[in-house]
Amino acid sequence: MKLIDRYIGREVLLTTLFGVAVLTFVLVLGNLFKQLLDQLVTHGVPLEIILSAMAYIIPFSLTYTIPWGFLTAVLLVFGKLSGENELTAFRSCGVSITRMCAPLLCISLVCVAICLWINLDVAPRAQDKMKGTMVRIATENPMSLFSSDHVIDDFPGKKIYVENKDGRELKNILVYEMDKDSNVVRMISAKKGELETKNMEMLLHIYDARFEQRDPDSPGDWNKIHEGIVMKETVFSISLQDLYEKNRRWKMPSQSSPMELWREAQATKAESQTPFTRLKLTLLMTELSKRVAYSMASFALALIAVPLAITAHRKETSIGFLLSFVVALFYFFFTRLGEMELLRPELHPEFLVWIPNIVFIGFGGFLFRGLARK
Repeated sequence: MKLIDRYIGREVLLTTLFGVAVLTFVLVLGNLFKQLLDQLVTHGVPLEIILSAMAYIIPFSLTYTIPWGFLTAVLLVFGKLSGENELTAFRSCGVSITRMCAPLLCISLVCVAICLWINLDVAPRAQDKMKGTMVRIATENPMSLFSSDHVIDDFPGKKIYVENKDGRELKNILVYEMDKDSNVVRMISAKKGELETKNMEMLLHIYDARFEQRDPDSPGDWNKIHEGIVMKETVFSISLQDLYEKNRRWKMPSQSSPMELWREAQATKAESQTPFTRLKLTLLMTELSKRVAYSMASFALALIAVPLAITAHRKETSIGFLLSFVVALFYFFFTRLGEMELLRPELHPEFLVWIPNIVFIGFGGFLFRGLARK
């Protein structure tokens, strides 16, 4: 039995490692590098910053690619064993399907433990570091924030729209200054502009600018809009220190540790219950719940992969890849459905994120039980 365990375990483990490496590079790092290449070439962002940003995203991607890679490995290995009648040979020697899957159980539990460690500890810290890297890019090279036909809302109290960008020159600019309630209090339009950075301040030199002031007491009243002056040239100052402080203070749930999420959830429970506090509590509890639920993906997918691979009875790798794609697509599609209900606390999305695991484990267990009885 030890020989069979080593044989199946080695095949599944090596295929899993290969699958995780390929999926991580092709599906995540490939697209990420494509997005950040513009920052590197056009804006001159240092290569080490780009590489560090890519490294910080790897832990988050592993929470998806480890279960998917393990699923692919199980389908390929057991499809091959079934297609070459090795499973029949093992059964004729008195080895049951359940016993043959013992190495799978051990590897799946290791994958679950790794994903749990990544989801609870590594990924939140990596995302927090990633945010710091992106802030560093923004403060050291603000031009990287601007692109054609894009609204920049990173700066506190401001929204900037640029229709076209050519090097350091911006064309057809709209700048909206907001109050604390996000109401527009002043609007500036300019035909073109140029950016200049000085210490922790960004100077936007705008030309042919027109100012429009709204009533601070009634910013939504169009009848109280005051047409401003038209200036041939002026300088609009934007504080990069405010951008840095905003991102340093504000922390998304995905960047918080489990203990931080739990403490914030308990503090939110103690507050007076309003629609906002209920929504905030739902976001926090859903974040905690999905981290644990997503970690169980390796076990849930493996349980349904064994019956599918043996039933397909095909040793071709193309069939295994196709099955893994279809199964993973359904699993991650249903996990996303639970997250999409975050804004509806009455549906309890903190429980909905567990539905894919329950369905796949239940259906996989039913198929596996029928297969073991044959």
